[in-house]
Amino acid sequence: MQQGIRGRWGAQPRWARWVAAVYVIGFVEGAGAHAVDVLGGGLHAYRAWPLPSQLLFHALLVLDPLAAVLVARARPAGPLLGAGIMAADLLANWWGNWDGLMHHPLDYLRFVGLPAMTLFGLLVLTTAAPLRRSFRRSSHRSLLSADRALRLQED
Repeated sequence: MQQGIRGRWGAQPRWARWVAAVYVIGFVEGAGAHAVDVLGGGLHAYRAWPLPSQLLFHALLVLDPLAAVLVARARPAGPLLGAGIMAADLLANWWGNWDGLMHHPLDYLRFVGLPAMTLFGLLVLTTAAPLRRSFRRSSHRSLLSADRALRLQED
């Protein structure tokens, strides 16, 4: 199995490796941020948010690491899951912060929080399809290589 992962990563173009690394770092950081919130506030850590956002933020404790693992394993489902997560996460965060953003926009000019999340989300949303295609190509090549190896063993 590890050889398969190495093979899939070795078949990736440089851009795909870098983008995938950013995905993994971003989703692990997101899971960590939600874990810190829940550890500090318990099940009611997001009580100030609308109910759909609360449910999403708790679900991200599982979904963020899942996306990171799928991308780290160069699975084509990883970028799609990541794009779905980021679309929902951005919608929830912009919805929940909209009033504050309208009344005190300068409070949101920071390197963390909504601006960083938005930049990461835009990166994920714009690169998910090409990264998925790259993962599918390498996955297909790995299957062909494995099939050839089996044929050689049979001969």
